[in-house]
Amino acid sequence: MAAPYEYLGWGDPQRPTSVMSATGVHDLTLAFVLSHGTCNPMWDGSRRLKGGADETAIEQIRAAGGDVAVSFGGWSGRKLGNSCKTPNALAAAYQKVIDAYALKAIDIDIEHTELSSAAVRKRVVGALAIVQGANQGLEISITMPGAESGLEPAERSLVADAAAVGLLPSAWTVMPFDFGPARTDMGHASIAAAGALARQLESAYHMSPASAYGHSGISSMNGHTDEAAETVTLEDFQTMLSFAQQNHLARFTFWSVNRDRSCAGADNTSDSCSGVSQQPLAFSGVVAQYHG
Repeated sequence: MAAPYEYLGWGDPQRPTSVMSATGVHDLTLAFVLSHGTCNPMWDGSRRLKGGADETAIEQIRAAGGDVAVSFGGWSGRKLGNSCKTPNALAAAYQKVIDAYALKAIDIDIEHTELSSAAVRKRVVGALAIVQGANQGLEISITMPGAESGLEPAERSLVADAAAVGLLPSAWTVMPFDFGPARTDMGHASIAAAGALARQLESAYHMSPASAYGHSGISSMNGHTDEAAETVTLEDFQTMLSFAQQNHLARFTFWSVNRDRSCAGADNTSDSCSGVSQQPLAFSGVVAQYHG
């Protein structure tokens, strides 16, 4: 529900248990599982699932009283949705990771080549329907781009495909940033995107407004985004937090813990700092306040 993304293979990652103790965050979303050239899941497409630093991090998080969601996909790298050629094969790849860590939650961050292909979108939701049926109680989030006015055609198609096969994930999560034209108030632009998502879910699943919000989520980006004129501030995060609390969203998270600190000197490197003046882990501290 409130599990910020941390990418252990990128951006000078902080020690996960230190993040937990400093912020009150209990859970983390660890990114990203990709394809090792075939229908074979590995961290970043290259690091083994078992016996490595990623498994050690998961064990340490759990020993500290927290837990993890594992995220598949993201923008870069080979996607399992492309490499696995049938829903059953893709479901088996997801299941391999679920079994490796006895996971209670997974996230499918569907972007780029997985999202742009109609065939791959159908394959992903077909696979997740299989996984949902085989893993009672597993929380599944699907994270995707979104506009201030709501989901765009590829994302709408993804939701329609899921509804058609009876897949209702725990959370449909919108990433309300990289809008293009500059926004001066990213907090209200973000909650507009989340509200529009909820209305689209209400229509697609024929559910009540409260249920639609209860299956909606926000995954923001802290500080400077990929758009030069776009900045998400701590005040914007507070606006999103209040909206999430008021509407009981399924998920409130952000990309990423790696960036949750000020940049050193003139450095504005987006993978390891936010590009704004802040206290270390300040954005994580806001997200930690969300309890449903």
